[in-house]
Amino acid sequence: MNKHLHIVSFDIPYPADYGGVTDVFNKIKALHKIGVKVHLHCFEYGREHQQLLNDLCEEVYYYKRNEGHKGFSLEFPYIVASRKDDALWERLNADAHPVLLEGVHCTYGLITGKLKKQNVAVRLHNVECEYYKQVGMWEKSLLKKAYMQNESRLLKRHEEQLRNYTILALSESDAAYYRKVFKARSTHFIPPFISGQMVTSKEGLGTFALYHGNLSVAENEKAASWLLEKVFANLEIPLVVAGKNPSKRLISLAHLHQHTCIVENPAETELQDLIQKAQLHILPSFTDSGIKFKLLNAVFNGRHVIATNEMVKGSHLEKACTIVNNPTELKYHAFRLFHKTFTDDDIQLRQGLLMQHYNNEENAVKLMHALQ
Repeated sequence: MNKHLHIVSFDIPYPADYGGVTDVFNKIKALHKIGVKVHLHCFEYGREHQQLLNDLCEEVYYYKRNEGHKGFSLEFPYIVASRKDDALWERLNADAHPVLLEGVHCTYGLITGKLKKQNVAVRLHNVECEYYKQVGMWEKSLLKKAYMQNESRLLKRHEEQLRNYTILALSESDAAYYRKVFKARSTHFIPPFISGQMVTSKEGLGTFALYHGNLSVAENEKAASWLLEKVFANLEIPLVVAGKNPSKRLISLAHLHQHTCIVENPAETELQDLIQKAQLHILPSFTDSGIKFKLLNAVFNGRHVIATNEMVKGSHLEKACTIVNNPTELKYHAFRLFHKTFTDDDIQLRQGLLMQHYNNEENAVKLMHALQ
């Protein structure tokens, strides 16, 4: 097994405080643990340089992301065109080590031919063209909706050009999409690298239901609004909505009823405390691309999880969740599970799923073999 690996990250992957960078950071830790010398290259735009990354990696380089009009292109999606740097491609081409490009975001050099190596893989965080298409449906601004539609079009054309490279998908469903739609030749399912290797869920009963996520994302605001208006408006189970940067409208919705509330911008320790104290984790989703890290967090650190098909698709976590398809089903199972004790048997089921599918060290070995 090759003992060196270049990783090109779309953002500085520490602190691991949102889904995409959580996978990158935990992957670096797992590779370090199995003896791989990681050469990390980070695009930066607002996050600080981190000494911990130097402790885990052989070397760390930073490159400015071209934000705003500087990153605009008629030919490439913005998330790709804004991440290009000639010094990066020169460094990657200077040796024979394999390269892992984190997300479609970092593939500019691959498509333009500036990255000349053959032993390159793309870590697929979403089927981005589908993600942008689906998220765009929930945007209220016509300008944002048009932007999302155009990005989806550019991304589909761009992602199609990745078919001849090794694809490492986060979910089985994303891997299947690339095989079927883009005719990708070498596609592997390697699950997300997660923060812990032990289930920390607590036995017993919690006292409220919880929905959490980045509330500035249109899809998450839609999900939270849907819960407040369609489910919990007349279901008198306490609901806490927690997350980053909620809109004024969402805050007002959460304050309409005495049994619903919102926690704005919780610190990571506060959010994890909410996750462990909740009795129910309510996780609807309106997009089925990638794996939602809020699902992994709830399953491996919380009690009962109620989710839609879109949330669990391709995750191998269906056995740990109660699947619902409409508000009526959600209300029924929320009432039933709110009074059901969470047991050690539930914890052991989840520990089995974690070790079978989300073992970081085993998945690090699989990743390196895929790059041979």
